[in-house]
Amino acid sequence: MSGFAHPLLRAVLTLACVVLALAAAPARGQSAVASAPAEYRLGAGDVVRVVVYQNPDLTLETRITEAGVVSYPLLGSVRLGGQTVTAAEKLIADGLRNGNFVKQPQVTIVVVQVRGNQVSVLGQVNRPGRYPIEVADMRLSDLLATAGGIAQGGADTVVLTGVRQGQPYRLVVDLPTLFTAAGRANDVLVLNGDTVWVDRQAIVYIYGEVQRPGPMRLERDMTVMQALATGGGLTQRGTEKGIRVHRKAADGGKVQVLQPTMDDKVQDGDVVYVRESLF
Repeated sequence: MSGFAHPLLRAVLTLACVVLALAAAPARGQSAVASAPAEYRLGAGDVVRVVVYQNPDLTLETRITEAGVVSYPLLGSVRLGGQTVTAAEKLIADGLRNGNFVKQPQVTIVVVQVRGNQVSVLGQVNRPGRYPIEVADMRLSDLLATAGGIAQGGADTVVLTGVRQGQPYRLVVDLPTLFTAAGRANDVLVLNGDTVWVDRQAIVYIYGEVQRPGPMRLERDMTVMQALATGGGLTQRGTEKGIRVHRKAADGGKVQVLQPTMDDKVQDGDVVYVRESLF
């Protein structure tokens, strides 16, 4: 594969993440005809501004504590963590009304900073870091697009880990198939505390009597013949009988030296060596 192809593939995958994220929005909007999308739920660390119409003394900007509560004038501790914005507005309005503090309170809550619901994106992405979940239906493709897509040198698979229904959760997602109709099921919702990991791309090393020795991207089901072709083929002094594959054992121990056929598949980290012909 030429040096131009690698960045091109990275760019295509990055663009695909963005396109899928944009395409998913109308699709989710269409489904909202049948049922309204879930609202964002406030979390510990979120900064909110509470405004009561025509009652400026009750305006408050505060951070939700780790216990999920805020201290609000006249009402004391109010549990907002886990509530939707609409439910939180009603909770404060009911408290003010039932306590005879405001006759007909009109409460508005604005989320100033999202800090309570965050996910981490690590590894080979263009902008690794922690990102807030600003909408309740944020999906894996949305998150990858927010992180700038897969960086050059990143793998075609991502690993999503977290907790679902109180149990550890791990999902390996194949990015190229994610953009097909069958693979859209893996464009899952991301939840607070999730981590997305993008490993480096798989590499095969080829040296000896080949036209272009050096590291190369390991394509799926790549054979020895395909690896040699990617390296430009054998030189005039190279021989197929002199091909050896140096492969580290599965347990990370001793390196094995194999004499492969041209149809044998190569693996991540393999070193393919082409000897010089003796004749």
